[in-house]
Amino acid sequence: MRGVNRTDAPVVKDLVLLGGGHSHVAVLKRFGMEPMPGVRVTLICKDVNTPYSGMLPGFIAGHYQFDDAHIDLRPLCNFAGAQFYQATVTGLDLKNRLVHCAGRPPASFDLLSINIGSTPRARDIPGALQHALPVKPIDRFISGWENILAQARERAGKPWRIVVVGGGAGGVELALCTQHRLRRLLAESGAKPDTLEHHLVTDSATVLPTHNARVQRIFTRILGERGVRVHLNHRVVEVKAGELICQPGERVAFDTLLWVTNASPAPWLADAGLQTDDQGFVLVNDCLQSVSHPHVFAAGDIAAVVNHPRPKSGVFAVRQGPPLARNLRQVLNGLAPESFAPQTQFLSLISTGDQYAVASRGPWAAEGANLWRLKDWIDRRWMRKYQELPEMNAAPPAAVAATGDAASSQEISSTAMRCGGCGAKVGSDVLSRVLQRLKPVARPDILIGLDAPDDAALTTLAPGMAAVQTVDFFRSFINDPYVFGRIAANHALGDIFAMGAEPQSALAIATIPYGAEGKVEEQLFQLLAGAVEVLNESHTALVGGHSAEAPELAFGLSVTGLVAPDRALRKGGLKAGEVLILTKPLGTGTLFAADMRRRAKGAWIEAAVASMQVSNRKAAQCFLRHRATTCTDVTGFGLLGHLVEMAKASGVDAEIQLAQVPLLAGALETVRAGILSSLQPQNVRLRRAIANVEEAARDERYPLIFDPQTAGGLLASVPASEAAACVAELQQAGYAQAVVVGAVRERAGDECAITVRG
Repeated sequence: MRGVNRTDAPVVKDLVLLGGGHSHVAVLKRFGMEPMPGVRVTLICKDVNTPYSGMLPGFIAGHYQFDDAHIDLRPLCNFAGAQFYQATVTGLDLKNRLVHCAGRPPASFDLLSINIGSTPRARDIPGALQHALPVKPIDRFISGWENILAQARERAGKPWRIVVVGGGAGGVELALCTQHRLRRLLAESGAKPDTLEHHLVTDSATVLPTHNARVQRIFTRILGERGVRVHLNHRVVEVKAGELICQPGERVAFDTLLWVTNASPAPWLADAGLQTDDQGFVLVNDCLQSVSHPHVFAAGDIAAVVNHPRPKSGVFAVRQGPPLARNLRQVLNGLAPESFAPQTQFLSLISTGDQYAVASRGPWAAEGANLWRLKDWIDRRWMRKYQELPEMNAAPPAAVAATGDAASSQEISSTAMRCGGCGAKVGSDVLSRVLQRLKPVARPDILIGLDAPDDAALTTLAPGMAAVQTVDFFRSFINDPYVFGRIAANHALGDIFAMGAEPQSALAIATIPYGAEGKVEEQLFQLLAGAVEVLNESHTALVGGHSAEAPELAFGLSVTGLVAPDRALRKGGLKAGEVLILTKPLGTGTLFAADMRRRAKGAWIEAAVASMQVSNRKAAQCFLRHRATTCTDVTGFGLLGHLVEMAKASGVDAEIQLAQVPLLAGALETVRAGILSSLQPQNVRLRRAIANVEEAARDERYPLIFDPQTAGGLLASVPASEAAACVAELQQAGYAQAVVVGAVRERAGDECAITVRG
């Protein structure tokens, strides 16, 4: 999908942002407000929702919902016109300027910024990683916290000792917030909250050792009033099941252990060759630029500013956002970055679990409910900047700002007037390099393919087999070319599987946005790498194709499959009395229409993308084993459109149970908001085939049977006697939402009729 601010300017520079921390959300917002034509921005982050540290204590205490305390990165990336790679970084190749990610090809960059946060230091303590729940990474902690909340209901009335390791602000807040939430849960369930016991363990001589003495006294008093037992001067040296071993010889028992000690960096940073401090954090100068690699920047917890050492606190990451964005822009324009001096003191508002807070700044301190209200106002105001993004109606000028060097300028001048016809093809050198990096599967029935390129591919058919041929092609609707390649390949293979065939070979058709040669090569490789991965999984050989430059990314495949003619599944085989089974949920059309408007939650799109990457191969094989008589893949015409095709070809009527039709998360919400695919009006014309259209239209789920699907599931008919076993096998094979959605009926009139029940 094209971001609302993206121009058609050729790409000449790649800016890659690692991590969705507080500094990087500011960078994305600023690049969205003031795009740099010619710069492709890519965010790599393993989570689609990034937490705001200031609101996490309130979230844990139950004062905020999940969405209140998290920034949805996908709409923010769309606003910025940025690519979003949802992936886990495993390492850096700084010489070749590559970011290595788990389960996908590396991403290349010209300029790199790192804002990945940190985790509590636990690796050095034997047993800590096995028995403790660290507060970071936050997504893992939240999952663990949900389990703890579930335990609270199960353990009602039983003794429960929760131990928090770490006496800084984070540890104290966590102890008080978890206590507040759990005691309330126990009380609501009718249990005695006194069965809950909280302990705080710290190796310092006081709580909050980096704050002033008055703050320390306030929290010592509050912890005492709340019944939190504090263990001072207890350095944890080992963690065993249910027990902390501390120096000097003390032991502290626990049922649940939470870990909030000093910050620790990702180990791959030092392995990459970046100069780090003695703890492993990236050393940066006053411009937030790596002291060893000028093309790398770092901010937030992961950075150690040489001349301005500061505590690991979210407030500094927030303040570093604007100067980081400014300096990235400066360097991309070939200019020198500017120095930034962080404040020496800052206002810290530390919550106490209930809606009460303690303020700390230098030697000053205060406490009260009004301070919590101030903190709530500050936090919500900051979050609104990234949750309520402005509309950007006017496209910026298409001029390219990010030249910065003679080579870039030369490449830009060469893209000013692009040829059509065969002159628009991607260059042979680029294509050759990309193909050398791909590893298509080899098959004995491919006589001439990419291993020995010729004017065309040459394949053979086994005796008694027929060729099944199909083609699909569409523009990109997602800002990750690798994932788009995977989805497009799954979509193209769907027709082959729906006919009960096995795919043999594929020809690729791709258009790649204009750009410098290296940028075109990188995007083409990412795209084809995703497609080839899916093709190889189904033992389909990529044997050739065609690529060209164009204003936007688009991709498709022409696929040839093989099937014995008497085993081919067709649309015309429905029989009265059979049941209809759908293997995947509906909703991709409305969800991605909402995504284009930045009105879809990232978690909804994440689930939709995951569904679209599930192959239909195993489902087709399952249907054949359960004597399916007809099958189709549900794609652009929607569930109703494809069912009408089947019913017409078979001379039968059919029935759909809306209550049984599986839906993707968020699809009903976007339909309620009136957000529908641009193809929806054409699909709705088929409502004339619905026997009870007025009754059906009153159901809020009704629009979703017209929703066009991309890489949708299979719709098949099986004998009623096979239905239960078939659905059970499908669910075991990975189609978790596979279900019977309707039945086939005898033709009652001259034309086929579909009855839609609630």
